[in-house]
Amino acid sequence: MVSLAELTQGLRQRSDLDVAGVEAAADALAQEAVSDAEKADFLRALSDKGETAAELAAFATEFRARAVDPGVSAYADRAIDVVGTGGDHTGAFNISSLVVLTLACAGVPVMKHGNRGITSKCGSADLLGPLGLGFRLDASPELLRVALAELGYVFFFAPAFHPAFKHIGPARKLLAQEGRRSVFNVLGPLINPGRPAHVLLGVFSEAWTPLLADTFHRLGAAAGLAAHGRLDVMRGVDELTSATDTRVRGFGRLLDLDTVWTPELLGLRRADFTELTGGSLEENLGIVHALLEGRGPAGLVDTVALNAAVALWICGRHTSPVAGLAEARELLLGGAVRAKIAATREFFLSHP
Repeated sequence: MVSLAELTQGLRQRSDLDVAGVEAAADALAQEAVSDAEKADFLRALSDKGETAAELAAFATEFRARAVDPGVSAYADRAIDVVGTGGDHTGAFNISSLVVLTLACAGVPVMKHGNRGITSKCGSADLLGPLGLGFRLDASPELLRVALAELGYVFFFAPAFHPAFKHIGPARKLLAQEGRRSVFNVLGPLINPGRPAHVLLGVFSEAWTPLLADTFHRLGAAAGLAAHGRLDVMRGVDELTSATDTRVRGFGRLLDLDTVWTPELLGLRRADFTELTGGSLEENLGIVHALLEGRGPAGLVDTVALNAAVALWICGRHTSPVAGLAEARELLLGGAVRAKIAATREFFLSHP
């Protein structure tokens, strides 16, 4: 098998990796015996060349195969993940976490895959976890299957399901110290161990939006949407929001969708982005409670409801992206989401 150093040299010569090359690279990256410096050199060269959708799909396939199987395939064809790449540095609230709860209340199985905050103060694992809304991050696959059946959603804590990443972390830290990204900054949403057939993906960069949509299409997703919110000419957000024009690109059944949505086009008031900002875990919990009591910023309520409505459309529950807005808003503000949070706490208290 070709060495990682040889693959790195090929990347420096602007050669794309074929499937065999990605397999060899994934194997080397997951090995403790390969030095962190050599791994970092490879990841730099791949980033400098620019990842292709074919390469991303091949890496996702390799690391999906190395992931712990949670045994939820019976739900996968109906399930959805609502996830962002992270890395936009905007300080937005954990919108996807409340969308997950709203969808679960609507009867859509949700398989959320995420981690603690890395580029933000509060990641999905922080807000949904035991110190937040009550989901246990250390739950066994067996217990997670019961949670999915009883609660209608599940959270897969990424470090628990991807042991191969253990020996990649130090190389990623080397790159982070240089202010550089790598393929692993976008791989997380692609390697959900539950493999849900539907995905609503927020993307940190508009340039990466069609690339990641193409990647999911190559991976065989049934339907989904990649979205990037435009804040200004220099910045964007990995969310579909009521405060931004949003570049959207479909995949799977929605492959032909390639457009820009505005709040006005979707029938929403254009919010100021400050209505969507979050902070620490404690601050975000305060926002959750205010929102569920009807005291939350209108722009945030609209954004959560919009994402839930779009997710319902992706899953085939409605005929347009906004047809489910009223349903989503009622679930969010009418007490269903509050009851789901209480049920989550009770579930894990009763399953020690």
